[in-house]
Amino acid sequence: MDTLEPDYPHTIKCPLDNLYGMHVYSKLPLTDSHVEYLVQPDKPSMHTLVSLPSGHKIRTHFLYPAPPSPTENVEASERDAELIIVAKSAAETDAPVIVTGDLNDVAWSETTRLFRKISGLLDPRVGRGMFNTFHADYWFMRFLLDHLFNSGHFTLSKICRLPGFGSDHFALLTELVFEAGRDIQQNGLDADDEDLSWAKAKADDQGVCKSDVPLPEKH
Repeated sequence: MDTLEPDYPHTIKCPLDNLYGMHVYSKLPLTDSHVEYLVQPDKPSMHTLVSLPSGHKIRTHFLYPAPPSPTENVEASERDAELIIVAKSAAETDAPVIVTGDLNDVAWSETTRLFRKISGLLDPRVGRGMFNTFHADYWFMRFLLDHLFNSGHFTLSKICRLPGFGSDHFALLTELVFEAGRDIQQNGLDADDEDLSWAKAKADDQGVCKSDVPLPEKH
């Protein structure tokens, strides 16, 4: 993957031999970058500030939690806890935020909807299509497992699924336009007391909390 670096010189790398390694390649500078193991000791996440040419900095979280397994983890409690604590952390900042990655969960699941309710982040696919990204080899059975959620500081310019490139996932291209001072859009979901209680229970079950999530330098 080093052949990407002439075009994408800013990187965060965490190679692992357990299929959960992560790499971020960026044309834009990355600062205050962290690789963390929020819930499971072998499942990393990445947290950084992306610097725009305008000087604005975008707090960005890259996640890849483990999926449910019929033999090891039917309920995927670790995945749910990771999503919840990142959601709670994102909810407490007024800075522009993007959370993205292979979340191993579909957009209509209770857990993903709970993530949106707690975080207040927006799903740019709403009203625009499904964009199923997995499995690339089976046209008759595909799900949207790869996600990008953004705060209301952005306007969607483009979203599309790219052609297959040899992976079992399709790439999801999402182009956002940052608009300083933009009013928060109103296609998010609201959390009620039951949602908040459920989110707390999921995090408590894994002994994690929002303070475990890195807060890239505040701007």
